[in-house]
Amino acid sequence: MKNHYDVIIVGAGAAGLFCALNVAIRDKRVLVLDHANKVGKKILMSGGGRCNFTNLNTTYDDFLSKNPHFVKSALNQYTAYDFLALIEKHNIKYVEKGPGQLFCENSSKDVLKMLLDECAKYKIKIFKKCSIKKITKNKHFILETNLENYTSDSLVIATGGLSIPTLGATGFGYEVAQQFGHNIVKTSPSLVPFTLSNKTLIKLKELAGVSQHISVSNNTHTIEDDLLFTHRGLSGPAILKLSAYWCYGEEIKINLLPAKNITEYLREERLKHPDKLVVNSLSYIMPKRLVSYVCNENIKKLKLKQLDKPLIDLLNKSIHSWVLTPSGTEGYKTAEVTSGGVSTENISSKTLESKLVEKLYFIGEVLDVTGQLGGYNFQWAWSSAWCAAQAIK
Repeated sequence: MKNHYDVIIVGAGAAGLFCALNVAIRDKRVLVLDHANKVGKKILMSGGGRCNFTNLNTTYDDFLSKNPHFVKSALNQYTAYDFLALIEKHNIKYVEKGPGQLFCENSSKDVLKMLLDECAKYKIKIFKKCSIKKITKNKHFILETNLENYTSDSLVIATGGLSIPTLGATGFGYEVAQQFGHNIVKTSPSLVPFTLSNKTLIKLKELAGVSQHISVSNNTHTIEDDLLFTHRGLSGPAILKLSAYWCYGEEIKINLLPAKNITEYLREERLKHPDKLVVNSLSYIMPKRLVSYVCNENIKKLKLKQLDKPLIDLLNKSIHSWVLTPSGTEGYKTAEVTSGGVSTENISSKTLESKLVEKLYFIGEVLDVTGQLGGYNFQWAWSSAWCAAQAIK
């Protein structure tokens, strides 16, 4: 049959392309369909254009899901070192920015080219601008599209989540899952900047563009990393990481100097440089604009020798225990990933196959699996895709 394939994969992102090439290696006829005009858009923009393609320190604890054990099998079957071996095989130069965080030395295009070269090697067909109108199943899966109708023995849904709709993100994968009886865990933007109320933004307007290494906490988690003040609120790795655990309306507490005890620092400075201005002393360990914010008008005029205990306590609270309540997040338009998704309750953790519909698979971000910031979501894409590919007969 002309339009019949062993496997049809819906979604030409990281998971979809990787699954395709790993299926095709085993002499399967594979078709990849994507509604966008370009494949791998999210790969290209990731990591500031340099693609944080994996994390060598990946553990199960780096993922959120209603079933926290679900990721274990796939991550064990295909590890970060397995994907790194493929990167090295293709002579892609990479650098380690943070502990275990591997980025392309040159460009994200290197990873996408590798995937597409492998797909071309195995003669995988990839059709872009393909809108799927209807999916049905009898003996085979039947996909009615704006191009032609296609059939397949197996169907893989690799459509991703709702994050960054300008790159083509839609909820199509969730619709397919529901059509075949799967539940959807409520979705929300994740790894996303916080927004602040206009009242708070007016107070913080002078801080836009300032970055600082901090510790930030909510009721359940504490993250230590960098904070970036923006015109809309708070961003940077520390905030993006915490957003995965944050609930609307919940306050956060920021420690602007987690590595220092400001009380001890000021007392030591006062002994060494009693006539130095407080703001000048603090400017050695914090950006000047941030110092200006945490010091009230009275403190800005004082020398270190004029600091009494109440004023030191005030500074200690301002620096180590700054409490804010975000008004929300920037939403899906800037979120790196989507929390929630297709429930894992009826998905095999070993093969990623549906327990409700034979030969139907869900991989990558479309599932209720969210990795933390730092290459973990890409590793989930590779691991889940590889496992599904091995299971497809």
